[in-house]
Amino acid sequence: MQDFINGLPIAAVILLLLAGFAFLVKGADLFVEGSSSIARKLKVPPIIIGLTIVAMGTSLPETAVSVTASMVQNNELAVSNVVGSNIFNLMFVIGVCSMLTPIMVQKVTLIRDIPLSFGCALLLLVLGILGIGDKTGMTLGHIDGIVFLIIFAVYIFTMVQSAMKARAAGQKVEIEGVEACETKELSYAKSILFLIVGAGAIAFGGDLTVDTASRIAIKLGMSQTLVGLTIVSIGTSLPELVTSIVAARKNEVDMAIGNAVGSNIFNILMVLGISATISPVALLRENIIDIIILMIFTVLVWLFAGTKRKISRKEGIIMALTYLVYCGYIIIR
Repeated sequence: MQDFINGLPIAAVILLLLAGFAFLVKGADLFVEGSSSIARKLKVPPIIIGLTIVAMGTSLPETAVSVTASMVQNNELAVSNVVGSNIFNLMFVIGVCSMLTPIMVQKVTLIRDIPLSFGCALLLLVLGILGIGDKTGMTLGHIDGIVFLIIFAVYIFTMVQSAMKARAAGQKVEIEGVEACETKELSYAKSILFLIVGAGAIAFGGDLTVDTASRIAIKLGMSQTLVGLTIVSIGTSLPELVTSIVAARKNEVDMAIGNAVGSNIFNILMVLGISATISPVALLRENIIDIIILMIFTVLVWLFAGTKRKISRKEGIIMALTYLVYCGYIIIR
């Protein structure tokens, strides 16, 4: 698609960029509608759906970009893309959602999901520096990729077990203060169709948005490296942003934060796991700094979430502004 877009006039590229946003918005709406309907029917808490199905669906652009790059032995910016996307998810996605409506944080998110996200970033830092499986160091080798995928499989198994226990216990899944009659009920077939069509629209919209935004950025004189650290990482995270905002506006706040945190876990374990297994992924020196920043931001969000077990609008504004400061830093450096 990139070759086709490169041959178009800039006006047509801008129109395609808008089309990409349209696919993202509609795809996210269908995806949230289908997944929340399945959660209610199976009596599975929305936080579990957000951490698994929705997180995996919105991570499709990162997966497509990184895996495609690995297959053609051109994955130097894979870590930058993933780490940049994770910082965007953590600070901007959750920040914007909490600005729309304060996000109540479940106990399990505080004691399991956010710490696990921090642990994944720490593991990435350690394996990247040690270079286990690749004697050159500062590289994620094949063994590192397999380690990520094994941990990812255990994580998915744990999530499925949690879902089964919740269903067996008949746990109530409606968001507090929202009556069941307010939410549109869908059949299983229609819910699954919404999931598939929504995921496809998100993947296509994300790809189209990244390609067109990259073309516009390069036209404006930005370097390929800067495009990878900013446009590509933000572009591939647009599905998380749009999906989480849609979820928040539908009062599916558990799904909103679950999507963002779950996507961060998926991006490191699944996306980098697959990429490194296919072809070793090199870490730039800047990546080490960005991973440390990601870990600091994760602790910050964890502290915000731990105060009264919610992220307030004021804290959301702080998170969003902090992300903009980070953007200024990476552009200057």
